[in-house]
Amino acid sequence: MTELYLIRHGQTTGNVMGINQGTTNTAIAYLNDHGRQQIQQLQQHFDIRFADQLITSPLVRTQQTAQILNQAADLTVSEDSRLLEISYGQWDGRKKVDLQAEYPTLFCADTGDVVPEYAKVAAGERFTDVEKRVSDFMVDIFRRFPDQKIIVVTHGFTIRSFVVAAMHVQDPFAIPEPDNGSVTKLTIIPENGRRMLNYYNRIY
Repeated sequence: MTELYLIRHGQTTGNVMGINQGTTNTAIAYLNDHGRQQIQQLQQHFDIRFADQLITSPLVRTQQTAQILNQAADLTVSEDSRLLEISYGQWDGRKKVDLQAEYPTLFCADTGDVVPEYAKVAAGERFTDVEKRVSDFMVDIFRRFPDQKIIVVTHGFTIRSFVVAAMHVQDPFAIPEPDNGSVTKLTIIPENGRRMLNYYNRIY
């Protein structure tokens, strides 16, 4: 069976400021000091030398995270654009509080997150599009590496989308985004195609 260990990047300045980072790839979306400390602590308690390879989103914050995690393991590293964070379109780089004030009906009252309908206004990526690309990633990885343990360094909404796609979750807000520096494990059984969520949002 293939095991995926989905790791969310460490905290960024944009996270602290409450910015919709999306695919923003400037200094505001890089790891801050606390984010680097988070991943260094994770590296000390979650030794990835057991894994076969490491795949990361192309954005700097995930690459920084992967570099810290891989210091001792020295795994083969590759990038995959299917692991990118959701693109909020015209809302990338904007503060959530400002957007909520301007578009209150496009945010979930329970979670404070954008609702799927936001995409029409912001010209952003649809929830289902993210779920489709991560599902394609899973199928591809499971086919190519049926017996590997793979570290995947990616983003909060992207990890949420992995679980929604794998578990066929209908409610878009049933799965909250995981914390910075957390680990989520998914496995698939090649014989029957069953996907299992072993754990979610684990902090070491």
